[in-house]
Amino acid sequence: MSIKIEVIRNKQELRAFLQLPYEIYRGDPNWVAPLLFDQKRLLDPKVNPFFMHAQMTRLVAKRNGKVVGRICAIDDRNYIEHWKEPVGFFGFFECINDQEVADALFEAAADWLKPRGIDTMRGPTNPSSLDTCGILTEGFDMPPVFLMAYNPPYYLDLLDKAGLTSVKEMYAYRLGVDDMPQKILSVAENYKQNLKVNIRTIDLNNIKAEIEKVRLIYNQAWSENWGFVPATFEEFEHSADDFKQILDPEFVFIAEDAGKPIGFSLAIPDYNQALKHLNGRLLPFGIFKLLYHKRHIDAARVPIMGVIPEYRKQGIDVVFYLNTINRSKALGHGWGELSWILEDNVSMNRVLKMINAKIYKRYRMYEKAI
Repeated sequence: MSIKIEVIRNKQELRAFLQLPYEIYRGDPNWVAPLLFDQKRLLDPKVNPFFMHAQMTRLVAKRNGKVVGRICAIDDRNYIEHWKEPVGFFGFFECINDQEVADALFEAAADWLKPRGIDTMRGPTNPSSLDTCGILTEGFDMPPVFLMAYNPPYYLDLLDKAGLTSVKEMYAYRLGVDDMPQKILSVAENYKQNLKVNIRTIDLNNIKAEIEKVRLIYNQAWSENWGFVPATFEEFEHSADDFKQILDPEFVFIAEDAGKPIGFSLAIPDYNQALKHLNGRLLPFGIFKLLYHKRHIDAARVPIMGVIPEYRKQGIDVVFYLNTINRSKALGHGWGELSWILEDNVSMNRVLKMINAKIYKRYRMYEKAI
């Protein structure tokens, strides 16, 4: 009954790696299978520009020849250079409810990271902070929204007993389209009328220039956030290529001051409501299911919203929320998720509570000294 850890080296082994979640979540009505095509792209160093500055090993745990767990160990040199700390990451963790298997996976990931001069393993990041992050700790009664993590509750025990400890809590807020207090709506409208900066929607006909503006905003607005890593143009361009088929330009807002990009907000319809009907496969018939079910999406997620430091406290963020709510109403949405928000992001948590958003899911990042 011993556990054997193996490195993924070919397509057949990768297929087993990708198929494991179907066993883990069998019968779970809230799990949404990610598109297998997208998962392969995330994990492929030849496709994902994240690997221009990072390396990763993909591991599976086997018992009697059967895959019972998986993990990736990730060495992101841009993170180490930015924060000047020898931290590596783990991601794509999935495991049966067996402590022996979990222990073997974390030990194998740590063994890969340690010779690289890394003394702390943190995660999960899948594979970076621009992708899905964290372990769900509260809110198992509802499916995750688009590009948010989901896992069985027993993962918390597996990580705790494997010696990992909490390093950061993250929140997901829920806001109904009619929940914002009238007083705040009036204030937001007043801000909108009196702002000395211009807020516009994204220009898809000039997408490369727009991507660079958004990247510049991101790298300034998030630079002091815990876990931040400066994003390269290639990473943002890659994300834009992925999103261009589903992006609603009326959900993407850029704030400028005399042409200078100073703020950005992105909302995405909750495509998980459609993807749950595809079982991870877009072809041959999944595309038709997607087109049918996306007409019934009733929510959106705001994954990114930020303003560069010198333009904060001018109401730009409130106007972003107002514009997003108005667009959601036009699409017939009933609610939206704002996620994820760091527990110690005092100003953002304050604004979200002020507009009557409620925390309804919580996530956690873990770490372990190696």
